[in-house]
Amino acid sequence: MNVNNHRISPSMVVRGEGAWNKSLDIVTKLCKRPLIIGRSNSTKKIRISLKKDLILKDIEPFFLELHHDCCEVDIKNAYRFSKNNNCDGIIAAGGGKVLDAGKLIADSLDINCITVPLSASTCAGWTALSNIYTPDGKFIKDVTLKSCPNLLIFDHTIVRAAPPRTLASGIADAVAKWYESSLTSCTSQDGFVQQAVQMARVLRDQLFLNGYDAFVNPQGSSWEIVAEGCALTAGIIGGLGGARCRTAAAHPIHNGLTQLEYKNKPLHGELVGFGLLVQLHLEEKNSNSQLTKQARSQLLDFLTQLNLPISLESICLKNTTSNELHKACKFACDDNSDIHQLPFVINEKNLFDAIQSFQSSPANANIRVK
Repeated sequence: MNVNNHRISPSMVVRGEGAWNKSLDIVTKLCKRPLIIGRSNSTKKIRISLKKDLILKDIEPFFLELHHDCCEVDIKNAYRFSKNNNCDGIIAAGGGKVLDAGKLIADSLDINCITVPLSASTCAGWTALSNIYTPDGKFIKDVTLKSCPNLLIFDHTIVRAAPPRTLASGIADAVAKWYESSLTSCTSQDGFVQQAVQMARVLRDQLFLNGYDAFVNPQGSSWEIVAEGCALTAGIIGGLGGARCRTAAAHPIHNGLTQLEYKNKPLHGELVGFGLLVQLHLEEKNSNSQLTKQARSQLLDFLTQLNLPISLESICLKNTTSNELHKACKFACDDNSDIHQLPFVINEKNLFDAIQSFQSSPANANIRVK
């Protein structure tokens, strides 16, 4: 067996109602001059509140709002700002791209990183990985970091207040762990990988069982299982299983679709969920398996329940030209893409044809039009 270097989890995770306030003493031990970063105007008040709490603890926090997705322009600006102000930690408070940016900045500066997810839309608060985008949101590459964050604070009170759409997106992203890892890892003899795949299966089952209830009732008993499954457990799976348990086709399809222009760009998990339907369609075409057909039908119903996009129409790409869609497929099928971990040959034409088959939603589906 080859020697593997695993970055499995944050050094510490604090979760539950009021987790932020209960973590302040830990934060004071990790940094005295942290830089708080975020992006969305809708969550700016939360970050201002975090800053006030830190000041009361005799910490001198700095504050910087990002302007784009996790991109080199913002990262270089935050890097310079941190250096100029002698910041000794990064507190990233926001969605997945803010968390990715914070991790990458802290990694570059070799300072402590604290992630504070403000929604359960991704597991970015957990992982030692950052996705890099252009300023206008086109995926470029992912970067493996030296370690997971030093501290992850998952405050139920804060996350519960996030829009339900973010939870639905997180569910789609987390469910993909099973469908992708079960393909890419089916021949692995590595015990960690095998165990991570089984965790992904259990997580999928829990999300199928409790996902809709959590989506419509954030005060209910299902919410905690689902939100933590999306933001925390999904991260464990990637950390334990490594690259073999992260992506097959759904995420590369997401990466390709980000190359297109949107009036209102879908969330990460929304594109991953759509990509998952396409992946299952490809599997069905290549195996002629009734089980795969049933799995796609089951997933389609589940995504529809969560008001997630299930067609080009519902992700606002109905009028996308063939040339534009070919551009997305070409990117997804790049020679270095994880899409080639599929157990069958895939090329730009195969993928284009598969995506085209999802032009419009079924008549009885709940279509999201933004």
